[in-house]
Amino acid sequence: MNERAQAVPRISCVMPAFNEAATLPRVVPQVLAALAQLSPHVELIVVNDGSRDATAAVATALCAVHPQLVLIDLSRNFGKEAALSAGLDGARGDVVFLMDADGQHPTALLAEMLAGWRQGYDVVYTVRRTRSDQSALQRRLTGVFYGLLNWHARVKVPRNAGDFRLLDARVVQALRLMPERHRFMKGLYAWVGFRSLALDYEPLPRLAGETRFGFVGALALGTTGLFAFSATPLRLMGMTGVLLSLAALLYGLWVVFEYAFLGISVPGYATIVAGMMLLAGVQLMAIGLLSEYVARIYDEVKQRPLYLVAGRAGQGLAGDGAATSADTRTP
Repeated sequence: MNERAQAVPRISCVMPAFNEAATLPRVVPQVLAALAQLSPHVELIVVNDGSRDATAAVATALCAVHPQLVLIDLSRNFGKEAALSAGLDGARGDVVFLMDADGQHPTALLAEMLAGWRQGYDVVYTVRRTRSDQSALQRRLTGVFYGLLNWHARVKVPRNAGDFRLLDARVVQALRLMPERHRFMKGLYAWVGFRSLALDYEPLPRLAGETRFGFVGALALGTTGLFAFSATPLRLMGMTGVLLSLAALLYGLWVVFEYAFLGISVPGYATIVAGMMLLAGVQLMAIGLLSEYVARIYDEVKQRPLYLVAGRAGQGLAGDGAATSADTRTP
């Protein structure tokens, strides 16, 4: 018998926020109202990721109005992946939702996600139906990214899956064991495994302001994911070296054939210069790829905390006997 079918779980919802002072007064009551329909024991954890506006002040004021709200105020901007990790470290629920603070994740889907958990799924993640809000170039690059990331990979990362998802407490505990500093959460969700269910959804319009996660941010996150979860760049560089070696061998044989059988003497200066420039470019590219991997190894071995907490506010599920998390994240 499925014990979850009739269970009344304690629910945490983690919401990273960066410069979302204008949206929080509208998003927080909406999310809390939706969570209250699912369980009487809920908390909403807003992680202020070094916002430059009044996000921290607005969240602190909301904590005084909503006792279910918790604010984790990071000491600076550590990035969304670290902010998600900070929220997961502070979550006390049996079930943890991950949502954005801009209002684009529909709260109407929370009940369906919890229904998936009751059916025995440990992870219920959402997949975007379309990417109509992105340019054709961004959509093509996204396809290329997932193709490279999953090429010959033991663990496949679902295409177009977002951070909007439900995690069982067992999955959260597994994610807490991941020591990476260069975090690609979508890859970590896939790596830990567990029984998963995908739901289609369409993002809602932002409640206020404009997204700050544009093409440059997506490119940086994609680079992190590719280098953190794939050896594809190294494999491609190795294949490039093999192909160039074969091309050089075939060209050399052709030059010998022309000279020996056709009596044609090939001028060598231009060919040598072009070949040297090509090889030099490929070698520099290979050195750059290796340097990127080495730099990431260097960051990992320094063992610096993933994030630092400057302050906290609110109660949430405090008092239920769960231990609180530390103010730093180290393995």
